Amino acid sequence: MAITELPNSRTEDDGSAVLRVLSYNVRSMRDDEDALARVVRACAPDVVFVQEAPRFFRWRKHAARLAAKSDLVVLSGGATAAGPLLLCSLRATVERTEDVLLPLTPGLHRRGLATAVVRFAGARVGLISCHLSLRKDERYAQAGMVLDRVAALGTPHVLVAGDLNERPGGPAFTRLTGELRDGWAVSPWGGEYTSTPEDPHQRIDAVLATPGVEFLGCGVPEDLDPADLRAATDHLPVLAAVRVPAAPDL
Repeated sequence: MAITELPNSRTEDDGSAVLRVLSYNVRSMRDDEDALARVVRACAPDVVFVQEAPRFFRWRKHAARLAAKSDLVVLSGGATAAGPLLLCSLRATVERTEDVLLPLTPGLHRRGLATAVVRFAGARVGLISCHLSLRKDERYAQAGMVLDRVAALGTPHVLVAGDLNERPGGPAFTRLTGELRDGWAVSPWGGEYTSTPEDPHQRIDAVLATPGVEFLGCGVPEDLDPADLRAATDHLPVLAAVRVPAAPDL
């Protein structure tokens, strides 16, 4: 379905905010960086939940370059969160950010969370970008840690997005959706499968939210340039439009 069919960002009369949020595993920007930026720009997101951001030499410059090419700014994360990164538009007012490293299992990659609390007009929302483990038991434990972080943000509304490395119905996915709403499940739009661009056959990336957030549509945009999608990275992006209620104290 066309990106233009998904609601655009706006502030509503009651102070609530309609946001476009994008989740995207960028494989350390090892592929075609310009194609990657074109995909992000075409989605016109307010927030991008990035996974596998560059983590090594000059990683901050790589993240800043992607943000600039995508008409966004770096919010939090990157190497300091072991890969998850948050980008946002200038529409956001940043309240606070925190990069969280999860416990290290010997022999496996370090995992972490990029988190923030931001305001869009009268709406206040917590953000968590995550990339869960390839190993089933560690992935399940990390899902619980994500939920702990949702509670710790202290905001009534939270968006969680990332590469879950698991299909719906798996233990970690089910643990998360026991408390969070799965955007594709409640308001499907576009395509379902996120891996791989050459042969989409599984949904392992998702945008999730606390119950007070309304999903207006969520899925893989179907009218992006297929060549750009194949060149950009080894995942397809998940784009969602959500409505976040206004906070009574803003």
